Amino acid sequence: MRMGKKKQPVYRVVAADARSPRDGRFIEIVGTYDPRAEPSVIKIDNAKAVKWLNEGAQPSDRVKKLLEISGGWDAFKAGTSPEELAAKAAAEAEAAAEAVEASA
Repeated sequence: MRMGKKKQPVYRVVAADARSPRDGRFIEIVGTYDPRAEPSVIKIDNAKAVKWLNEGAQPSDRVKKLLEISGGWDAFKAGTSPEELAAKAAAEAEAAAEAVEASA
């Protein structure tokens, strides 16, 4: 789903019904993609992405590429469950928070 101002796109990676228009109704926001930042900013919740892929969602070519970059596509192909990915993300966030506290 495209967002942002004219000539300044920011995209939401969403789970949507195939019959919905590009900027139409969606089911859930999976992440965001900002192509104008240097380097491009890709924030995707891999647990949500794998959950939707397991339920039969078909990613577009660009979203598949973003999932490959974020690691979600590899997790899907490896058969990793969304719960395992969520636990791993929580552990990484906790470790990052501890690192910030230690440096402060």
